[in-house]
Amino acid sequence: MAEPVPSHEVTTTLHLGVRSVTDSSPVALIEKLIAESSSEEQQVLQEVMDGDGDRAMVFIHRGPSRGARFLITEAGSTIGRAPSNEIFLDDVTVSRSHASIKKDGPEFIFTDSGSLNGSYINNQQASTHRLQTGDEIQIGKFHMLFIGSKIIEGNTSSSNNQSGGK
Repeated sequence: MAEPVPSHEVTTTLHLGVRSVTDSSPVALIEKLIAESSSEEQQVLQEVMDGDGDRAMVFIHRGPSRGARFLITEAGSTIGRAPSNEIFLDDVTVSRSHASIKKDGPEFIFTDSGSLNGSYINNQQASTHRLQTGDEIQIGKFHMLFIGSKIIEGNTSSSNNQSGGK
């Protein structure tokens, strides 16, 4: 007779693909974020959104490190599991050098660095994407909300360059 498997030896599989969309609209997510933030955080968020587009912010709204926020300047930011990244995501579902966000003129461009698990923007696998306020970036278990300037949002077209299927 087979012995039962101890609970500490049971493993699960992490599904990194498309999940069902149960969240509110991007505007509702940002409003909720602002409402739940401290007065200092609200001021920083408002400065980014009212700014001239020289900086943006990524806010982890679901998953490990929920509530962490990262300022992205004109110098851009790297994202990955290695501590040397400006956006350090400490989880095995994230590659050491997973992706980057770079400033390109008035816009911020997300680029996957050829990561093993891929990157998702608004539930679509993407290797490159022009970010807009409210875009959700999923890297491994981390769900991040991109927040940029309202001024830039009004000046850019809604066409995004998304690529990278399977």
